[in-house]
Amino acid sequence: MVAAAATTVDDPYARTAQIYPVMPAEMIARVRGHGREERVPAGTTLFARGDRHADFFLVVAGEVGIFHSGEADDEERLLTVHRHGQFTGELDHVSARALLVTARALTAARLVRVASADFRKLLSGEPDVGELVMRAFILRRMGFLHHGEAGITLIGPAASADTQRLERFAIRNGYPLRLMDTAGDPLAIDMLAELGLELRDLPAVVAPDRSILRNPGTAEFADRLGLTERFAEDERWDVAVVGAGPAGLAAATYAASEGLKTVVIEALAPGGQAGTDSRIENYLGFPTGISGQALAGRAQVQAQKFGARIAVSRMVTSLDCSTHPFRLELEDGQVVTASSVVIATGARYRRLSVPGYERLEGAGIQYAATAMEAALCEGQHVVVVGGGNSAGQAAVFLSRLVGHVHVLVRKEGLAATMSDYLVQRINGSPRITLHPFSEVSALGGEHVLEEVEWRDVRTGEPTRIGCGALFVMIGAEPNTDWLLDCLPLDESGFVITGQDEGGLPLSAPYATCKPGIYAVGDVRAGSVKRVASGVGEGSVVVQAVHGYFEGLPPVSL
Repeated sequence: MVAAAATTVDDPYARTAQIYPVMPAEMIARVRGHGREERVPAGTTLFARGDRHADFFLVVAGEVGIFHSGEADDEERLLTVHRHGQFTGELDHVSARALLVTARALTAARLVRVASADFRKLLSGEPDVGELVMRAFILRRMGFLHHGEAGITLIGPAASADTQRLERFAIRNGYPLRLMDTAGDPLAIDMLAELGLELRDLPAVVAPDRSILRNPGTAEFADRLGLTERFAEDERWDVAVVGAGPAGLAAATYAASEGLKTVVIEALAPGGQAGTDSRIENYLGFPTGISGQALAGRAQVQAQKFGARIAVSRMVTSLDCSTHPFRLELEDGQVVTASSVVIATGARYRRLSVPGYERLEGAGIQYAATAMEAALCEGQHVVVVGGGNSAGQAAVFLSRLVGHVHVLVRKEGLAATMSDYLVQRINGSPRITLHPFSEVSALGGEHVLEEVEWRDVRTGEPTRIGCGALFVMIGAEPNTDWLLDCLPLDESGFVITGQDEGGLPLSAPYATCKPGIYAVGDVRAGSVKRVASGVGEGSVVVQAVHGYFEGLPPVSL
């Protein structure tokens, strides 16, 4: 049962049989073999919002209610009731994140409790149970996101760079939120008065316990959401993967599935640059296409199912490769030690050199074209700069929602740099205009982007239009600043692999000159900048890690 809320065709709550399945008797018996049966009186709290590593509960008899915080002080809202054969949990049960909901026995109940430490053994040891549970967990989180339940309220002007920063971080990390736009929602103004907030406090975050964060930094925001975690000083990992793009998530999935103790450290959110793609249509196995965020979300869950731990919002600032195990220092001072390191930090889009550019970043200048960015410029003209696949995907996606898309490239066309299916769509769309031999020359707007000017590089002739957004996708710079004291890089800053310090070839193509340290995906010199190749490199590198471990001397006890 779902608490009263209208459902639509695309609403995950409409898929009742999958989101709240009922296990048959023989499956219940197998789950019982991984835990213990217990009786609890009515009113017993099984887990509470904010808990981590909660146990898994299967209802044999009685009723268990799932609650999330409401908008009023101390208000709890009943989300659903689990009965015989149904089970508690959602995606945070396979991660170390803080839980979003509370579970409480509504009646005296008989339950099978599977301890958190044994839950992954259940998922891997009983594949059909694992499939049933993981599908339900994913749909439950999708339901939270669809309805903005169990999360936070973000209050501020939707076009503000800081509002977008916080909204984007929550969305990309799969955290539910409700945005109240103070520039267009009268209820938002009422909320400001109710909470005693002033315009200088915006954007503000209202947490479920009604505490308020006034324009928090990203790290503080992540801490308050319960997305971050602390590492034990004596904890040692077999594999530390730095970066959670396609290559990093693939490496983590294969390493964890093969029994290696694996941690992934990510500065912002899973998916990397690919996570901002509106739709990837040439990735094998998805004939109708898939968004970068959806692909990253699935990969993240897959890695966590096998036991990989994914820590977000803390950047790695340095790698000490002069000692073993290797030491990775995070920006908050924590140190992570690991026997091997896979570098998968990818690359970031280059910025344009135009007056006023930095001032308008996040306030009209974007590096991603998702539904969030498209909603901010609906019905307006937009400009996409770049001739690669990401730029093409952005142009096609935006053309369905905005007034018109102008694609700027410095060369004569797109054929040399973009997949043909995207070139054909751009050429055939009446809502997209390609401007060859063009570059941005000026920007207009005091607080948000209002105008873009470009010029023809052959004639110097300028064109200026009113513009709701500028999407910049012009090539990549590697995220390797933190490696300068450890590994040799090429002239563009990408990690050199496949050769030792003397330039002689190594047997492992993704190995660096430092044994035990590898680089995969876009960050690697000479790599093919495609999602599929990154996934391939991430999966193959684990074989080299195993070979490295086999060559290490035995550890004396």
